[in-house]
Amino acid sequence: MTQAIYLDYNATAPLRSQARDAMIRALSVTGNPSSVHGFGRAARRLVEEGREAVAALAGVAPAQIVFTSGGTEANAMALRGLASAGRTILVSAIEHPSVLTATASAAVPVRPDGVVDLGALDGMLAACGPAAVSLMAANNETGVIQPLSDAVEIARRHGALVHCDAVQAAGKIAVDFDSLGVDLLSLSGHKIGGPPGVGALVLRDGVVVPPLILGGGQERSRRGGTENVPGIVGFGAAAEAARNGLDAFAGLAAWRDALERRLLEISPEAAIFGRRSPRLANTSCIEMPGVPAETQVMAFDLAGIAVSAGSACSSGKVAASPVLAAMGVAEGPASSAVRVSLGWDTDADEIEAFVKAWSSIFQRAGAAAA
Repeated sequence: MTQAIYLDYNATAPLRSQARDAMIRALSVTGNPSSVHGFGRAARRLVEEGREAVAALAGVAPAQIVFTSGGTEANAMALRGLASAGRTILVSAIEHPSVLTATASAAVPVRPDGVVDLGALDGMLAACGPAAVSLMAANNETGVIQPLSDAVEIARRHGALVHCDAVQAAGKIAVDFDSLGVDLLSLSGHKIGGPPGVGALVLRDGVVVPPLILGGGQERSRRGGTENVPGIVGFGAAAEAARNGLDAFAGLAAWRDALERRLLEISPEAAIFGRRSPRLANTSCIEMPGVPAETQVMAFDLAGIAVSAGSACSSGKVAASPVLAAMGVAEGPASSAVRVSLGWDTDADEIEAFVKAWSSIFQRAGAAAA
C-alpha cells in the first residue's frame, strides 16, 4: 500500500503530540468549570491555562479571549454582532465562506495578485454610514497575506471597526492583535495542530457583541454552554507549540519555492496564483493546465498524496474556486488549480513524491488528450 502523504495542512493540521498528550491528561479531570468545589476548580484551572496560551499566540490579555466551537462560530459571532448594532458589513471578495455567509454584506474587490483593493475599500466606506470591515489575515487558498494595517488605517478614517479572520495565519506568521490594530479577531484550534471543535474570538477592550449562544453566563456571559475543557486544553498546547515554532515554519518557504520551480519546469504553462504577493510560507495554489482539479485531487489520492482544491468547507465538493474568480482568473485555469499546503512534519521525501506524482498525472493527461 502506498504510504500516505499529507499536504493539506490548510484544511486541517495533524494533531500535535503536545496537544494530544495534554488532552489525554485533561480527560481524566472530572468537574464542571463553573462548579465551586475542588473538582470544578481543577477544571477551571485547565480552562484558564488554555486561555493564557491562546492569548499569548495573539498577543492579548486572557480576558479578551472568548472560546467558541471553532473559527466559523467566531466569525459569525463577530459579524452578526456588528450587523446587529446597525453597521454596514464590508468583506473582501476572497473571504472564507463562513465570513461571506455570516450576514448580509458587500464585497470589496481584490486585485489580480490576490490583495484587497484598498482604494475600493476607501471608496465603499466613504459611501456608507456606520460600517465594519472583515478582512482575513491570509487567504486559505492562495496564502496571500493581506495588508491589514493599511486597511485598518483606512477604516479608522471612516469610523469603521475591523474584524480579522486569522484562522489561516495564526501559527504561520506572527499575529499580534495590537500591532494589527483590529477590533475583533477569529482563531481556530485545528488549523494549528489542536483538536477540531474549538476556536476563539478575540475582542478589543470596549468592543461588545451579543452572544450567539445563551446559557449560564459562561465566558463572562459572552458565550453560553459548559466549556469544552479537553478541547481548550489541546488548543492551548497547540498554540504554545505554534508560537514557539514560527521561525521553523517560515523556513518552509524554501521548500515551497523549490517545489514550484520544479513544477514549472515540468509544465511551463502552469500558473501559480498569488506568487507575486507576500504569501504564507507553506501554501502554493497552482494550475495544472488542462487537467480538472477534481481529476487531480483523485489522482493524487490514488498516489497516496492528500491535496485539495478550494476551501475545505464545501461539503466535499470540488468546483472552480470563488477566490480565483474574484482575482479575475478565467474559469479554465481556475477549475484546474489545486492547493498544496505544507506543515511542520513535511519532509524532503514527501516533496519529491509530490513532484513525481505531478509529472506522472500531467504526462498521462497529455497522452490522453493526444
